[in-house]
Amino acid sequence: MLDAALTMFLEKGFELASVEAIAQSISMTKRTVYRRYKDKRSLFRESVQLGIDRSIAPTDSMKAAVTDDLEASLLKIARIRVVETVSPDALRLQRIINAESLRIPEVLRAYEEAALPAIRFIADLIQAHQGRDLAMVHDPEFAARAFIGMIAATNRLVVLGKAVDNRLLESSVEKGVQLFLNGLRNSRLDATTTRSTVPRSTSSK
Repeated sequence: MLDAALTMFLEKGFELASVEAIAQSISMTKRTVYRRYKDKRSLFRESVQLGIDRSIAPTDSMKAAVTDDLEASLLKIARIRVVETVSPDALRLQRIINAESLRIPEVLRAYEEAALPAIRFIADLIQAHQGRDLAMVHDPEFAARAFIGMIAATNRLVVLGKAVDNRLLESSVEKGVQLFLNGLRNSRLDATTTRSTVPRSTSSK
């Protein structure tokens, strides 16, 4: 039932998809659907959760991508995230979550919560490289969120309204990872360095 509901919601949106049409698509009565889900909102929420669960790669795939080279590891992780964010089903899922997040905020919370394992994994990876090829990162979790958001946003722009071009996607991933790492590496400027570069004011005697 949830498969059929998800397909219908992704194709028609929340407003135009009816419980009756969903039930008919799987040779079921509307009454049977309402025995399992109290209303259309509940059915929508559960079917979108199914889509989220399917679209988010398990952290095991990211663990397998990690090497001693941070840049190579982030490139592999970014490619995994690309698969999650630019497939037709993933883009439709993100669109409907964005469209209905004000009416049904639970779906947006579910999407954000599903990303938490990946965020924590990347935060731990960043923390593990501090003092080696990275400066001290005061908030690794914030950096991890920025990384995931940047990769997802960049690659959505690449495929928006056009056929997926794998070369453009790969170029986008590489540039995104380089930009991210440059930002972390340039964060070596701490408060002491900043103070030393600011001219001291002189007072006339």
